[in-house]
Amino acid sequence: MANPVPCYHCGLPVPAGSQFNARVLNETRALCCPGCQAVAEAIVMGGLESYYLHRSDPATNPEALPQALTEELELYDREEVQQPFVTHEGSLASTSLMIEGISCAACGWLIERHVRNLDGVAEASLNLSNHRLQVRWSDARLPLSELLAELRRIGYAAHPYQPDEAAERLAQENRRAMRQLGVTGLLWMQVMMATMATWPEFNLDLSESFFVTLRWTALVLTTPIVFYCCTDFFRGALRDLRTRHLTMDVSVSLAIGGAYLAGIWSTITGQGELYFDAVGMFALFLLAGRFLERRARERTAAATAQLINLLPASCLKLGEDGQSVRILLSELRIGDQVLVQPGALIPADGRISTGQSSIDESVLTGEYLPQARSVGDLVTAGTLNVEGPLTIQVQALGDDTRLSAIVRLLERAQSEKPRLAELADRVAQWFLLIVLATAAIVGLVWWQIDPQRAFWIVLALLVATCPCALSLATPTALTTATGSLHKLGLLLTRGHVLEGLNHIDTVIFDKTGTLTEGRLTLNAVHPLAELDADTCLALAAALENRSEHPIARAFGRAPQAADFVDSVPGLGLQGAVAGRSLRIGHPRFVAEGYLGSAPKIPDDQGQWLLLGDERGPLAWLVLDDRLRADAPALLDACRQRGWNTFLLSGDSSPMVGRIAEQLGFDEALGSLTPADKLAHLQRLQADGRRVLMLGDGVNDVPVLAAADISVAMGSATDLAKTSADAVLLSNRLDSLVQAFDVARRSRRIIVENLAWATLYNGLILPFAAIGWVTPLWAAIGMSASSLLVVLNALRLTRLPSAATQSPRRAA
Repeated sequence: MANPVPCYHCGLPVPAGSQFNARVLNETRALCCPGCQAVAEAIVMGGLESYYLHRSDPATNPEALPQALTEELELYDREEVQQPFVTHEGSLASTSLMIEGISCAACGWLIERHVRNLDGVAEASLNLSNHRLQVRWSDARLPLSELLAELRRIGYAAHPYQPDEAAERLAQENRRAMRQLGVTGLLWMQVMMATMATWPEFNLDLSESFFVTLRWTALVLTTPIVFYCCTDFFRGALRDLRTRHLTMDVSVSLAIGGAYLAGIWSTITGQGELYFDAVGMFALFLLAGRFLERRARERTAAATAQLINLLPASCLKLGEDGQSVRILLSELRIGDQVLVQPGALIPADGRISTGQSSIDESVLTGEYLPQARSVGDLVTAGTLNVEGPLTIQVQALGDDTRLSAIVRLLERAQSEKPRLAELADRVAQWFLLIVLATAAIVGLVWWQIDPQRAFWIVLALLVATCPCALSLATPTALTTATGSLHKLGLLLTRGHVLEGLNHIDTVIFDKTGTLTEGRLTLNAVHPLAELDADTCLALAAALENRSEHPIARAFGRAPQAADFVDSVPGLGLQGAVAGRSLRIGHPRFVAEGYLGSAPKIPDDQGQWLLLGDERGPLAWLVLDDRLRADAPALLDACRQRGWNTFLLSGDSSPMVGRIAEQLGFDEALGSLTPADKLAHLQRLQADGRRVLMLGDGVNDVPVLAAADISVAMGSATDLAKTSADAVLLSNRLDSLVQAFDVARRSRRIIVENLAWATLYNGLILPFAAIGWVTPLWAAIGMSASSLLVVLNALRLTRLPSAATQSPRRAA
């Protein structure tokens, strides 16, 4: 019997009598299914035929969607499921889909073209900026599940888009703030030109009518700045006055409102100075600072909302007859029995009723090796079933799960954190109270001395002491420092890092993914029989390539395939390779295969696996989670600064102790839950310690949020990165060593800016009060003060030699 023709696209056999084909590279190619035909034709029509010349392996078969995925997609055909995100207009339905896997404009072209060619689709439009696909189609002719499946077949995962309300609200605020900032900058430049032309210093020979025109032009251009761009300042001031709580909104509103009213009076009467240029400058500088703050809050809210991605969208519920039916996670109830297949996420907290397997809990505990679990053991929502099928009785859902408990720990830690912010608010209130009280007293005194000058002197006082420079001191320096530190691989997400690093005396490290690479690697192969190391490795890889266990990733690709492989959860694998019966895994398990005793493990360093056949042991294979090469330098830098170092890990293996001894930690603890880590941190803070935390996983999030300063690895989860005060984008620990000194210099620049802003306001106040500072010079002085702060912050764009200096011992 002749061998079947392989499909030109995916390599699977083409069924007898198949009529599917496509013209590729000037030849007609046989294809196995309509999915391969659609993808091949799309690639050809897109001018991407060279893909077939340079590919190293056949593409995956687009028709071969997993049964579990097909069942999950079919749930979207139910009317009650579609209700939140599908609308109907006549015979057509419309929805918005979030598309994963888009990397370029060519992806957008392929998606739109493929969807538009589907029977029943009336319109398909993809927004490349947010990866949302708007579709209008006849759901009577094309079910939604089939539409989603078609996108899967060309390599893109699609999900109904249902925006998180908090994240969407922040995104809308962010877009509005961007518009306000743009309008202010554009109009302010025009107002400045019109206003400067009226200054006597320019000595322009203007006619009276043109002089009046310029003043009215400046008024018209300033009005949108005040009533559109500055509305948040006025609302904030009104709210603060109602609650009897002074903030900078009050001072800013008085200065902007007073300057605007004075400009109107001067425009109408032709007397006094125009303040419209000062209004635009106030608004531009202050809106820029607040925009940076909004961006940071938006990132945090978006990443927190993504925590739900740790849970599956659906699960298999077992009925009374023992048959499984796929349901949405929202339909699951406490007491239900669910079937969790190997490779599937566990949908809820529960207890194993039947089966045994290994559970990958690294996302919650940080322990990189899956843990064996059997009947009666508890399992956690969001963890991964690695090996065998499990039946689980649901015991906790929603807010009662362990995953939700981590979120509550995060929220509690974040709510307890802003001690420095409260102190800054109190200082700002006293500063504003002094300024406003002084302005009131000065106004009353000058009303008695010279009523005509009283208003202008009070206005000059408010303008001159407007806390523009104070508001700009931190955000401008922080923005500039962020760019400089980014060159070293460290991204600051919160401003207090620059001040807080000078006070750190304790550092807490996570292990897996932080000090280590977070993945098992094969360190050595020790043959025990006549086979050499390369042959033993090839046999082991042939077995492990058929496993989903994280250990299997350490063996790479196998030169030959196993005949069959069976997994024994918690013990290892057994199978056949080229007719040879093999076992790999726990020594006792392998020894049972040749009915003998297991050899003694030569060393306790690393994870030792035994490979054997029916005649005896063949080789020891040593795996380990490799320590980062630059970890010792980071620990040395901490010790030279006089900092205490702690290792807190969720890993229960002996590796915690070995790393602690190797790197010289002051204390090391393993097998810790997120709550344990948080409790240990709080005990240190209760003793007066200022703590820096370095971590990477969801289990580190509460500690990252509660630490005085926290740094997340660049490879960390999104939630960990947005809960941290800084992110080590490069994942190079030696970059963190250099960044310590750069951050200290950045903090010094911020202190200089704050000192100058405070000194300026303190010095200008008495001169403005006695009438020596005219409104014009008040605006110039305020502008100069703000400009000096910005220029000082720009010094941080130059990476100093301090980045390579040896660490200094903390005072």
